[in-house]
Amino acid sequence: MKTYETQIEISASPDAVWHILTKELPRAPETFGLLHFEGDMAPGAKIKIRSEVAPERTFALRVQTFEPPGRMVWTGGMPFGLFTGTRSFSLTPATSGCTFSMKEVFTGPMSGMITKSMPDLTPSFIKFAEALKIKAETQ
Repeated sequence: MKTYETQIEISASPDAVWHILTKELPRAPETFGLLHFEGDMAPGAKIKIRSEVAPERTFALRVQTFEPPGRMVWTGGMPFGLFTGTRSFSLTPATSGCTFSMKEVFTGPMSGMITKSMPDLTPSFIKFAEALKIKAETQ
């Protein structure tokens, strides 16, 4: 099981950060290291993204969990659970705003083989979190 994650303190309310994550990200994905975003951030919605990490590939995902303003989960992968990526976003209230966490876990019988050929997602996770922080703290 391969996991990538990042966490950052943001001096803005969870509601403000949630708004950016669910409303502004789809309209300006390039701000967050995404080349393309299609779909709505809503429970059970299907979304498609292309990222700077793999610009030639479109990832078809489903918004599995949508609990404003604290938690959202995207899932995608291969049929029959052969390979699944589960990306979770969480916002936890903190004294000076909130803590944003993003984590992706890859599972399934083919995950070992597939994740060996994947680039390190850590830099893109950090870029995403820092862009969210800047956007939230400058609005």
